[in-house]
Amino acid sequence: MGDREVVAVQIGRPLRAEADVVVRCRLGVPVVTRVPPTLEDGTPFPTLFWLSCPLAVRRIGRIEAAGGVASMDRRAMRDPVFGADLETAHADYAAARDELVGDAPHLPTGGVGGARVGVKCLHAHYAHHAAGGSNPVGAATSWWVDPLDCEAPCVIDQGETAHANREWREPV
Repeated sequence: MGDREVVAVQIGRPLRAEADVVVRCRLGVPVVTRVPPTLEDGTPFPTLFWLSCPLAVRRIGRIEAAGGVASMDRRAMRDPVFGADLETAHADYAAARDELVGDAPHLPTGGVGGARVGVKCLHAHYAHHAAGGSNPVGAATSWWVDPLDCEAPCVIDQGETAHANREWREPV
């Protein structure tokens, strides 16, 4: 069972490009992958780090549903240090992604999650932070997401293929 198959099970669809696992949970399962800036069909893809961990996705989804994106946007506007750090995160993210572009005819744009300014997706900011990026939104979000302390892996090997683990439960 390879990482590509595991991540496909985690996100519920086949990957559209090769992806390298850059963060794993304590059980060895992928949490964050690095995705190329151009997909296999040539489509530009602005999201360099993709969150695949179902536990983190679920927890961040709750934060977003409770207004977390707007809250982080307001914080960036009200707190000059946080706002400047967010701008730096967008610039650093775009620069790291753009180094990988090569001579692709169509280029991805924007910073974290393709956003030019502000906050577009807490999942993307958390993934950037978890992958080692300096990201104030991802760091702030991590307080409600970490630890990723599952007792059983979310994906298991059943013969030659990977499957969602029916025994997986969100830790309390």
